[in-house]
Amino acid sequence: MSGGSRVTARNRTKPRTGDGDSSTNNQGATVGRGRGKSRDHGPLHIMDVKVRTLLGIGFSFLALFLVSFLLYNRQARTEEDVEFRKLKRVVTPLPAPRMLDLPQFQGGHKESLYWGTYRPHVYLGIRARIPKSLIAGLMWIGMKDGQYLLRHVCQDSDVLNTYGWIEHNGRDYGRQVLVDQALSLTTSFLKENGNGSGFGGDWAVRLEADNVKSISDEAKWSSAHLFFYIADEEGNSLTLGREGFELHDDILLSSGLRGDVGGWEVHLKSKDKIEVHYAGFKTLHTHNLTELVQATLAFNARSTGLLALPDALEGSPNILVFQFSVKLPSVLDIVFVSGTDSKSSRIIDRINYLTGTILTRKLDERKKYFEDKYNRCFSTMDKVDSEAMFVGKAAIANLLGGIGYFYGQSKIALPKGFTQKYGEKIMSYWPAALYTAVPSRSYFPRGFLWDEGFHQLLIWRWDIEICLDIIGHWLDLINVDGWIPREQILGAEALSKVPDEFVPQHPSNGNPPTLFFVLQDLLSNMRLGKLSNEDMDKISSFFGRAYIRLGAWYQWFNNTQSGKDKSTFYWHGRDNATTRELNPKTLSSGLDDYPRASHPSEDERHLDLKCWMLLAADCLHSISEIIGMQNASARGSFLTPKQLRNFEVLNQLHLDEVSGAYFDYGKHTEKVRLRWHDVNVGNTVKRELVRETLQKPHLQLVPHVGYISLFPFIMKIIPPESWILGKQLELISNRSTLWTDYGIRSLSKTSSLYMKRNTEHDPPYWRGPIWINLNYMILAALNHYSKVDGPYRSRAHALYKELRSNLIRNIVKNYYETGYLWEQYDQAGKGKGKGTRPFTGWTSLVVLIMAEEFPSFQL
Repeated sequence: MSGGSRVTARNRTKPRTGDGDSSTNNQGATVGRGRGKSRDHGPLHIMDVKVRTLLGIGFSFLALFLVSFLLYNRQARTEEDVEFRKLKRVVTPLPAPRMLDLPQFQGGHKESLYWGTYRPHVYLGIRARIPKSLIAGLMWIGMKDGQYLLRHVCQDSDVLNTYGWIEHNGRDYGRQVLVDQALSLTTSFLKENGNGSGFGGDWAVRLEADNVKSISDEAKWSSAHLFFYIADEEGNSLTLGREGFELHDDILLSSGLRGDVGGWEVHLKSKDKIEVHYAGFKTLHTHNLTELVQATLAFNARSTGLLALPDALEGSPNILVFQFSVKLPSVLDIVFVSGTDSKSSRIIDRINYLTGTILTRKLDERKKYFEDKYNRCFSTMDKVDSEAMFVGKAAIANLLGGIGYFYGQSKIALPKGFTQKYGEKIMSYWPAALYTAVPSRSYFPRGFLWDEGFHQLLIWRWDIEICLDIIGHWLDLINVDGWIPREQILGAEALSKVPDEFVPQHPSNGNPPTLFFVLQDLLSNMRLGKLSNEDMDKISSFFGRAYIRLGAWYQWFNNTQSGKDKSTFYWHGRDNATTRELNPKTLSSGLDDYPRASHPSEDERHLDLKCWMLLAADCLHSISEIIGMQNASARGSFLTPKQLRNFEVLNQLHLDEVSGAYFDYGKHTEKVRLRWHDVNVGNTVKRELVRETLQKPHLQLVPHVGYISLFPFIMKIIPPESWILGKQLELISNRSTLWTDYGIRSLSKTSSLYMKRNTEHDPPYWRGPIWINLNYMILAALNHYSKVDGPYRSRAHALYKELRSNLIRNIVKNYYETGYLWEQYDQAGKGKGKGTRPFTGWTSLVVLIMAEEFPSFQL
């Protein structure tokens, strides 16, 4: 074996020529035979050749294997790198100048908005617009089913008679009324820059506690327990004013030092008899403060028999909670003064300016200013009665008072394939701030992308600087691909309100780009000369920087939501494998369970998204003209408004000529149903509703008349002389389809899915109830067609007047009956408020309906 090995080894070192190989082989054989071992070595020579051949082949295979392995691993690593790079792009900011770095958002603007009621999820919450702020808030003890419960976080289960801001200017003043059974609480907030105050100025809160005036003597409360807290999210230690709080006019509750505002103090002033107790905690988990205080109260009650805080502090507390036990009625003034470490701070004067009779006068002045500004901005005095006007003021006040500041990282859901391969389920977006209005303080106290466009239709008319600041925050959340997470759940407080399964955002899913709606409205008002030169300059500067971000956002839709045919689009993210939904939801469209094609596929064409894309393209085109981007390369490779506006193509893709209605297109059948089935789960049998398809679906227009059908009308795409416009007006005004005495239904009564549950646990949402945002858009279109020449002008005007009257009457009626604006309204019966309350997001559009203020642009 050794000789054979040597021959093989030697053979491998010879030149690769035929002669050389032959001589070597012959020589090797002769040598072997010359030793007289030819007979004995015969088998060895044969083995030698076999071994040599096999080893040669083995080395070849080994080499091939190694090369293949390396190439495979390189390819695998490359594919993995590509996958990781693709995923990393999702959490990479767009490389463009930040909107919030614009000079108009610095200096005095930034300081003027520093402090505010920016914690909308609590009944009264104050913070600064920085990631880790000094925060303050209100709690009180209420009763439910004979038990004492702490009120703090806005929640429907508290069953308050009403709560909400009845005045708020978005900057430095607000007044809120909360009614909890017999107890009436009025909270007033006022902010101003004092002589020597720190950055952002000083602020005061007035708490007025009393019995509800209309309540019987037997039901009245004699006293109340109010709690006010101050907490430092950075964890800085707070100093207690004194260990024993004696009853006198001015009590120093707490003090501290921070880098943003310098030294600060919180004082209490009241002429009423107050019993004060306190507790101090050391924790950075301020979102659990309700449970922390309630547990402390319960423990002390068991120990002492008193419903009071224990007058004790943990070491170096960063949270101080003060309990004020008061006789009703009582008035308490709490004032925060900053910059107390400054020699020119004049603390006593500043406390006096924000308490007592001077505070009363200042609050009265701000109240009058709010009312005057409301009349200037919305001009409703000669258009609605006093009851409706009060509701209008409460609506805009609640929208402005619901503006919040959030900071954190969105959670991004990873694709299933990546999750299965690497075990990771989520990635984190970059740390970011969001200053935004919210739809509902109780259910949705966070930012929602498609809601925000509707919010800003009101806010820009009230305060253009706040509007641009909010939109700027949203645009700074665009990633390198042009995507914006549709729901912003930033920070521990926001996360505490959302079940874990609903937190991750899916980067394949969009949301209606309604910010283009408000930007186009601003552009129209600029053209009409309705804005001041100062506002025009701010908006133009804003557009100059926003253009690249808006273009990236538009391009994301164009790249990811396009359909098979040119200039068609469909909302990605529908579940084509579900057997639990009667009609798979389209959450990304904002219209959730509105009926689409029964069997989701890439063949779908969604009418609403096509219209949104036209709006976006038209807005980008208009902005490019204003900021001077005339050439195609500067404008980007966008579909032009002309391409998307083509009326004939729209009709070919989406119009049913028989009914004159527009529809989605896709793989659809009407023959689907939910039916109970027995499903084995472990050792038990569970009954579940499972979808059955009774007829094979085929590509067709999806025959469901509703809000989607009206989008070409809503966007004013239909020519005023077209017979199709007449058909749209017929659909709107027909009581058998969409018309009610309270507003326009979301889905026609003739639809097979009208008011049908989508699953066992999903009641109808956009399948009949009246939504104010879409009713506002319908009303705006009616107003438009009532003012342009055409055969349907007078009919549009009559419908406009009746619909406007119905909407205002029903919303106002529900507010006085229930104390709230609602998420939606019942299309049957008496138009009762439904869903979430208070919903002072887009339902606040009732203010613009009262004022007859509508976007004036036409696509």
